[in-house]
Amino acid sequence: MEQFGYAQQPQNLDAVFAALADPTRRAILSRLAMGEASVNEIAAPFEMSQPAVSKHLKVLERAGLIERDVDQQRRPARLKAEPMAAAVRWLIAFRQFWSSSFDQLDGLLEELKKAEAKGVKND
Repeated sequence: MEQFGYAQQPQNLDAVFAALADPTRRAILSRLAMGEASVNEIAAPFEMSQPAVSKHLKVLERAGLIERDVDQQRRPARLKAEPMAAAVRWLIAFRQFWSSSFDQLDGLLEELKKAEAKGVKND
């Protein structure tokens, strides 16, 4: 029996979300959104070694979020948008649920405020 939503997911969606779960990797992606950069350029703002940054880059590369080239002595990394776009499309499918849940919460809060206001007036 196939469960709902499993067949429509892109193959590497789990890897994308796992890569995005780490704040350092999200910061690296934000840096790469400004343009390609070498490992040294990416490592500069972090208090970690170049090999540690390279490990983060490998996770991002396996998830398909970045690609790396060999340019003489450098291996510049560049952002790839499609895997992230697939994750966004997957999240957008839940927008109706979130909107409905927030609308219900707003309604409940409004009822509680009215009940509280009536209780204050009756005292």
